[in-house]
Amino acid sequence: MANHFADRLTEAIKDKGTCVCVGIDPLYSQLPKQITERKDLNDEMDLPASLDAVFEFCIKVLKIVSPLVPAVKINSAFFEKYYWEGVENYYSLIQEADALGLEIIGDVKRGDIGSTAQAYAAAHLKNPEFIDMDDIVAPDAITVNGFAGVDGILPFADIAVEEGKGVFVWVRASNPSAGILQDFANAEGKRFFDLLAEQVATMACEPQRIGTSGYSNIGMIVGGTAAEQAHQLREQYPHIVFLVPGYGAQGAAPADCLQFCKEDGSGALISASRSIIYAYNQPRYSEQFGDNWEKCIEQACLDMKQELAAALVQK
Repeated sequence: MANHFADRLTEAIKDKGTCVCVGIDPLYSQLPKQITERKDLNDEMDLPASLDAVFEFCIKVLKIVSPLVPAVKINSAFFEKYYWEGVENYYSLIQEADALGLEIIGDVKRGDIGSTAQAYAAAHLKNPEFIDMDDIVAPDAITVNGFAGVDGILPFADIAVEEGKGVFVWVRASNPSAGILQDFANAEGKRFFDLLAEQVATMACEPQRIGTSGYSNIGMIVGGTAAEQAHQLREQYPHIVFLVPGYGAQGAAPADCLQFCKEDGSGALISASRSIIYAYNQPRYSEQFGDNWEKCIEQACLDMKQELAAALVQK
């Protein structure tokens, strides 16, 4: 197996025939009733019961999507809300995803400088070196906040090289108000997110970060709802892998997201969370599969793959 994140990811995208990434953002209130109505799991305010329900759901989701997609993005916030037991479950879920052969992105969005950034990088990106933890792995890549500039990215980037891991820097968000700050332009007309992208790309294109696939292990997060920027960024940064949220529940269309891919379908991961993992709440699936919530998730994942494949042909 390649010891470079972008190379492994590129191979996985080819093997699965898709650039779909499933986001794992579990909320107890949205879980299937077949889980939450069980006597041992039916109390959201009981921490062990609530967390056990969430973990059981996530394990089943991983098993459903693992044959279909190259990667999952596990959002740590949905586990941190359960305090230390939730953090333990977050890392346990990473082990399960690794055993299923998925590329794992830890969506942690950490951002700081100096020794604090190094500690964050060790906690979230570096495989443990402690005694009796030889079989534990950290995510294959994590998300970081680039607001502090290169100083806040470099500690993560350097550990990524050492560990064969990856880093995705949050460059342009997908939420409606993001443009108020991120599209703000200086006197020369250059927008804030453009300046950040330039800084990330300069670091990403250093020789030690480029794999045999031609892609860097330092990528960018750019929302699929920022379609007007997509083509420009893809052309400007050929060595960058883009992580693209916003598909489905946030309104980004397949054609919008695929602007971040190259003609061969490489160079991007298109991420969807709610539209897949809660597919059983959508009439289009519940009317077809009834109470079979697992089949609803599987079909939603297959539909997303098909929609992106069809849009790629027309690109």
